[in-house]
Amino acid sequence: MIFWFGTMKGVLSISFLFCCFFLLLDSSTALPLCVDSKAPFTLNTILGFCPYNGSTCCNSTQDVQIQKQFQLMNISDPGCASLLKSILCARCDPFSAELFTIQSTPRSVPLLCNSAIPANSSQSKAAVQGFCSQVWDTCQTVSIINSPFSPSLQGQGGGTLVNTNATKLTELWQSKTDFCNAFGGASNNASVCFEGEPIALNNTKTPTNPPHGMCLEKVGNGSYLNMVAHPDGSNRAFFSNQMGKVWLATIPDEGSGGELELDVSSPFIDLTDQVYFDTQFGMMGMAFHPNFAKNGRFFASFNCDKNKWSGCNGICSCNSNVNCDPSKIGNDDGAQPCQYQTVIAEYTTNGTASQPSSATSAKPTEVRRIFTMGLPFTSQHGGQILFGPNDGYLYFMMGDGGGSGDPYNFAQNKKSLLGKIMRLDIDNIPSASEINKLGLWGSYSIPKDNPFSEDKDLQPEIWALGLRNPWRCSFDSERPSYFFCADVGQDLYEEVDLITKGGNYGWRVYEGPYPFTPKESSGGNTSLNSINPIPPILGYSHSQVNKNEGSASITGGYIYRSRTDPCMYGRYLYADLYAGAVWAGIEDPENSGNFSSTKIPFSCAHDSPIQCDTVPESSLPALGYIFSFGEDNNKDVYVLASTGVYRIVPPTRCSYKCSQQNATTTPPPPPPSPSPSQASHWSNFSGYLFLHLSSFLLLFMHFI
Repeated sequence: MIFWFGTMKGVLSISFLFCCFFLLLDSSTALPLCVDSKAPFTLNTILGFCPYNGSTCCNSTQDVQIQKQFQLMNISDPGCASLLKSILCARCDPFSAELFTIQSTPRSVPLLCNSAIPANSSQSKAAVQGFCSQVWDTCQTVSIINSPFSPSLQGQGGGTLVNTNATKLTELWQSKTDFCNAFGGASNNASVCFEGEPIALNNTKTPTNPPHGMCLEKVGNGSYLNMVAHPDGSNRAFFSNQMGKVWLATIPDEGSGGELELDVSSPFIDLTDQVYFDTQFGMMGMAFHPNFAKNGRFFASFNCDKNKWSGCNGICSCNSNVNCDPSKIGNDDGAQPCQYQTVIAEYTTNGTASQPSSATSAKPTEVRRIFTMGLPFTSQHGGQILFGPNDGYLYFMMGDGGGSGDPYNFAQNKKSLLGKIMRLDIDNIPSASEINKLGLWGSYSIPKDNPFSEDKDLQPEIWALGLRNPWRCSFDSERPSYFFCADVGQDLYEEVDLITKGGNYGWRVYEGPYPFTPKESSGGNTSLNSINPIPPILGYSHSQVNKNEGSASITGGYIYRSRTDPCMYGRYLYADLYAGAVWAGIEDPENSGNFSSTKIPFSCAHDSPIQCDTVPESSLPALGYIFSFGEDNNKDVYVLASTGVYRIVPPTRCSYKCSQQNATTTPPPPPPSPSPSQASHWSNFSGYLFLHLSSFLLLFMHFI
């Protein structure tokens, strides 16, 4: 269950750092994003027409187009012209996605601030008085050719169209009330509004003090890579190991003294015949269709060996499109090029239960091959799969394929799928002839709004690029536009990225915030000034966890959304695989993209259902190697480690102070005597012992 993410050791004597990328916003769900869902970028020059510099969503070409649109309106009144210019230029605002899209409905003009804003707001006087009212009062009788204020363009009802050929607001709308009902709105906890100026809200919020500590209870002895809450919303979850087995477990209530109810001898599905298991290979991810409770569809992401399984038959990822000859690639273990492959396969519970949600097993018979691709090297191939909470598409995290310093520059090559996050539509399956015609890698279709629609050089599967080895990504359950990915570094830095459509995260031009110079450049170089990389929001250098800058490997987690530990709420939790260290990142102010993190101490509750092993000469729990995190349907977060499964519980159970937790909370009762189910659980201890020891055996193999 161990991964060897590290490669050569080295020290880079570089002091360059990225400048701050995001503007600051004091709202609760807004995020700097452009109308096309891409992240804003930094211009080298100032726009000639629109008053935006620094971070913006417009380049010089788009700026000229807006200027031409404004000139064609032929507005004679200077005051109205000034307001219309600001409204048209709002498409360049770093928050234009929020301004021009309300509840997934696109708008012809941004949401105009109206008088619903309270007088003590941080917005300007114009916003308090009502920018929407100001637009009406100034422009109501002014002729505007091709007016953007036509009700037919608004798409949100309100008002009555008086004249289809109208050019004045009084001809288009019956009253100011109708006009502002359609175009106006207040800045609140769900959106921002436009007041005639670039959005730059105040940054006066006092940073929240970090939690005093994280309290854990051990609920299972198994060692797993993946945990997925059952889609039916119950207290059950699926756990999978690297060897290819998946179990369905019942999760005990917090504080009940119970353990995971899981029978090691009876997996939900056993894919070990298809999965190639080794130190850096195995079953890397699993995902259950959003409608799994009705259709029974689920998916596994794993590695296979084409010499051992006939179903391992994909095309090599190093092909003519990426300027690389597969026969000349040197694998680091002497294997044949692309002998090992990455696979996403679909399975079903149909036929194993009357209702998919009640199924306790599934047959290991593949229903459909979603994706297969041969790997050039034997490391850094990611493999996690997730369904997007808003769009229902399947996201697939793929590393750069291995080799020190990404020697073929796959991560920056737009024709390669290595070093990328892909986004696939697995509900609309094209025919075999269409798959061949389109050059797809399996049975899926391409979402029409993938970034290739704006960047023709990109392969259509690609959602984001420039990653080395994304290891554990997650969507914030309360703000699904926040998509976090931890990306494993090489010599110097481990990072957390906030993933956006078409975002380029720098590797191998950068390692975290530092320029990177590869020792080999078989696939050519990408220059620093040829890309607009998005810097990491969080991270740590290897020296922070290892004084000799040795092994370090980040493990991504979740934004904590459970009320179990109120002092942890809203923080992004992540860890280091080897160091056993955990960090909590906080965004301040909210929705600014400005994050900071604190290393969090942790302890094991004295009344933990399973007693935690401790570090010698210390009371700290010995977690071993932190492989992954999990989240259940109550939003409680779990640490999946080599020594077991741990749940985050109220801090008072470890005597940590938390001002937001009721100090008079009654401590949970002591663990009860083993129930019959628990006795059965312990009867499988030998199975757990095998899983546990295998982790350390694999680690040992790395050092011989």
